[in-house]
Amino acid sequence: MSAEDRPAKAANIFDVARLASVSHQTVSRVLNDVPGVRPATRQRVEQAIKQLRYTPSPAARALVTRRTRMIGLITPGSADFGPSSIAIHFSEAAREARYSVISVSSISADVSSIRGLVESLLRERVEAVVLIAEDVAQLDVVRSLEAGVPVVAVAAGQHRGPLTVSIDQYRGAREAVRHLVELGHRSIAHLAGPAVSPDAIERERGWRDELAEARLAATQIGRGDWSAASGHEFGMGLTADTTTAVFAANDQMAIGLMAALRARGLRVPEDISVVGFDDVPEAAYLVPPLTTIRQDFASLGALTMQQVLIALEEHETVAESIPIPTRLVLRESTRPPSP
Repeated sequence: MSAEDRPAKAANIFDVARLASVSHQTVSRVLNDVPGVRPATRQRVEQAIKQLRYTPSPAARALVTRRTRMIGLITPGSADFGPSSIAIHFSEAAREARYSVISVSSISADVSSIRGLVESLLRERVEAVVLIAEDVAQLDVVRSLEAGVPVVAVAAGQHRGPLTVSIDQYRGAREAVRHLVELGHRSIAHLAGPAVSPDAIERERGWRDELAEARLAATQIGRGDWSAASGHEFGMGLTADTTTAVFAANDQMAIGLMAALRARGLRVPEDISVVGFDDVPEAAYLVPPLTTIRQDFASLGALTMQQVLIALEEHETVAESIPIPTRLVLRESTRPPSP
């Protein structure tokens, strides 16, 4: 069958919303003759319906008239400890509030993929969408979407909003670096995460600002992809004779870094101190046990669900949330530099 012979794909409510430059909920209100839609907007929607020859389904008509108690959750397409922990604890908090969670993974971090995932969740009639952001560009997309439902982003950053929740990555990073400075280290390198990651950006900012406060240079920086392999690569190339400590942006990279240093005959912490971030379950059992920054993912899951409920039930009172503090966990991978 040629392309000309194939039947045209029927338009859906999202096609109408795009053409009319409104949310799908506004289209649904027009279809259900719900008051409150401005005449010019109603006319634009009706014109789009006519142009696309859209025939609403019963499900589309139900979008504004029925509660589903379902929340969409978009997670990164990786099994990294942080995002996985957030997803688990958020789903648990949602269940306690008697909501179901539909989870989808973003294999690609590009903005078109995120937009498509949001639309796929809206077709399931979710009442809200939660995005665990791995790219700052994703935040711009979700904030510009007229989804018709609350979209809550889990993402660190200097510029927060009422629908953004986070753990305080910046202050956690400063605490890690301050610990090394107080031990007497003056040459502290940083193994940063991906340049587009909101968490990595805040951890790098914390490293720079804490060194600046101590009047130390922030010149030794490498960049990994959160994996132990990238930490190992950084460790194999680290200039050990001028570096006495490394702040790694997550524990997995710290694990790879320590393995590389060991392979080079360097001792942790006698030759180089190492601090990680996350406090993964394995951190306490490394040789030596890893000093790291612990994140409270259970509290983050509960806070995320709290913001969802406020946005759904008390949207006029939704307020900016305060980032959840971190905690420095002291173990044996740090010590004062050797004389």
